[in-house]
Amino acid sequence: MAEHISTEKLLADAKAEYDKLQEKLKAGPLTPKDRMAIPQQQMPAQEPKTRARLMTEVCTGYSKEMAVVEANRCLQCKNMPCVSGCPVNVQIPQFIEQIAKGEFKKAVDIIKETSLLPAICGRVCPQEKQCQGQCTVGKTYKSAEKAVSIGRLERFVADWERENNQVTMPVIASKSGKKVAVIGSGPAGLTVAADCARAGHEVTVFEAFHKAGGVMMYGIPEFRLPKAIVQNEVENLKKMGVKFEQNFLVGRTNTLDQILTERGFDAAFVGTGAGLPKFMNIPGENLIGVFSANEYLTRANLMKGYDKEHADTPIYDAKHVVVCGAGNVAMDAARMAFRLGAEQVDIVYRRTRNEMPARIEEIAHAEEEGVNFRFLENPVEVLGNEEGKVVGVRCLSYELGEPDASGRRSPVAIKGSEHDIECDAMIVALGNGSNPLLIKTTPGLNADAKGHITVDEKQATSHAKVWAGGDIVLGAATVILAMGEGRKAAAGINEYLAK
Repeated sequence: MAEHISTEKLLADAKAEYDKLQEKLKAGPLTPKDRMAIPQQQMPAQEPKTRARLMTEVCTGYSKEMAVVEANRCLQCKNMPCVSGCPVNVQIPQFIEQIAKGEFKKAVDIIKETSLLPAICGRVCPQEKQCQGQCTVGKTYKSAEKAVSIGRLERFVADWERENNQVTMPVIASKSGKKVAVIGSGPAGLTVAADCARAGHEVTVFEAFHKAGGVMMYGIPEFRLPKAIVQNEVENLKKMGVKFEQNFLVGRTNTLDQILTERGFDAAFVGTGAGLPKFMNIPGENLIGVFSANEYLTRANLMKGYDKEHADTPIYDAKHVVVCGAGNVAMDAARMAFRLGAEQVDIVYRRTRNEMPARIEEIAHAEEEGVNFRFLENPVEVLGNEEGKVVGVRCLSYELGEPDASGRRSPVAIKGSEHDIECDAMIVALGNGSNPLLIKTTPGLNADAKGHITVDEKQATSHAKVWAGGDIVLGAATVILAMGEGRKAAAGINEYLAK
């Protein structure tokens, strides 16, 4: 685990590098060798033990000097491999070039040509597996961690634009007279709403919860993605004329067909996400103190369960929490447990650190904050007392065998290795499936065996006038992949409505 470096030292080092860079630039353009010699700028963050009890954002963002120094690490490759790694094809070298020049507004405007949520994507997208995974600098170092910090730069200019009141609204086409319904206000839905509104259509977003934002509101914690940023994007859509109807559960409040026919919508997009939690189906999983990560995080995030002085949301008081899983949601749940009062948090995972699907940064942050990782273990039973409350988890030890279909080595249980972990709560973070409600109440809307809506290359479904995208099509994925599907769907809808 890397040593935490104070923000003050990082800022001072960045200022020194910035001054050195400016002197270098006076002598002429930087060579590739010059750029490769520039040190990567670390992201400033709050001190781990302090932040582990706070809901405020962990990463505090680049300074101007940090952003300019980091941007000058970019080699401006002619073939732009980073762009091919971005699901929405942001013109990455171009926006980074503008940051290197100090032209922050020009940089964010380039991003917004293809991505309307840079402040969000810059914070939560797995850049090391996408754009940064293709970066030539990273490949030269043989590590995506050493790549140009594209996500941090994206976040910097998005925050700079908002904090300096430089936000400009996109141009809206003349009114088409057509109406588009968007079901779900997650990243896919918001992207469709924006692109269809820009085309001049009247757009209404239907959201089941009392606040718009989807997984960005209920799933991703405040300390990773401040909710004010999400709501700011919703407000920008309202300024574009997009309407929002909250507490509207499609399939209950109205069916999708009723929205299309009785309310006169010409097209609809389904972006309801993947909100149905998966469980382990082991004995004791119905005991008091066992939660899906989905419920646990929704109570804490959307319903502000952490704010005990002002929110009436019930939160289960636990001192030793065991989290099952190793993805980003597991990291979020484990870190949230500390912020809700836990004294010890263990993550139990049946493989090793090398196979963990969570982002490297999220794993590092969890470890810094005190989360304990128990590798090569997996629960087989939840133990309870006479009151029906969790008192422990019985686990088996594992060893790794041959790789499975995903390329990860398969865990093999070791016979006779049963052992107990004392705890008073368990959180299951093994992913989510698709809620079947909308599909069951919409005749003619086809889905596969896993409940994912089937679509063609333009995101059109088997149902006339209906498109779909995001997690309801992909399964649990990422914000940027959902946005990419939203862009394709919006293009299909706009093409259809233009006929």
